[in-house]
Amino acid sequence: MARIGNSTLSLSGVAGGPITANRFVGYDDNQVSVQGGKIKGVAEYGASAAGQSFAVTAKGTAFVETGGVFNPGDPIISDNVGRAIAGSPLTIAAGATAVTSTAANGAILAGGATPDYGAGNALGASTAAGQFVEILLR
Repeated sequence: MARIGNSTLSLSGVAGGPITANRFVGYDDNQVSVQGGKIKGVAEYGASAAGQSFAVTAKGTAFVETGGVFNPGDPIISDNVGRAIAGSPLTIAAGATAVTSTAANGAILAGGATPDYGAGNALGASTAAGQFVEILLR
């Protein structure tokens, strides 16, 4: 069965080094090499050396090689070699100090960034590393 996503925005890139097809690519046009790194998109095909042009699916859906187990709907981040892994949801632990401010109802909180940069959400399940699963890209 062919692995064809639905790219609604495909960008070009010039590889800074070898890039494996169906892996996450950063804004520097290199394969993502830091877990949870910023993601430009998914390489539509590989590049064997620096200086080669390639295409990146930045919006829509794309099949990504997996680096672990996850379920449909799970948030997805990159591992340290550009494969899809499950991200951790943002959690805020309760403090030990009572809050008595009238502004402490949450209305003063705005924005925020998680420690990992999410790529999107899984549209299918991964039961092991090395599979190809469609991801809905953000």
